[in-house]
Amino acid sequence: MEYGPDDQVERDAPEPPFQQLAEILRARVTRGDWKPNRAIPSENALAEHYGLSRPTVRRAIAALADNGLVYAVSGRGTYVAEQKTDESAAGE
Repeated sequence: MEYGPDDQVERDAPEPPFQQLAEILRARVTRGDWKPNRAIPSENALAEHYGLSRPTVRRAIAALADNGLVYAVSGRGTYVAEQKTDESAAGE
């Protein structure tokens, strides 16, 4: 199932909450809610907004980091990574 940037986590959905949140956050980054090299909301803020625990939020963010969508800066937060476009990947 696909999740959009304005969706909420559904407790009765077949996908685990962290996976739902990761897809929602990915959609928000893709939509441009957070620009490259800018911080996303804190784990606490995301946990409160989506009604999830911090470990669940942390797991969703880790999934995004594993895919190169975000990166963590120790003591500063989590930031949106620069996304390579198809043109830059092709060497243009």
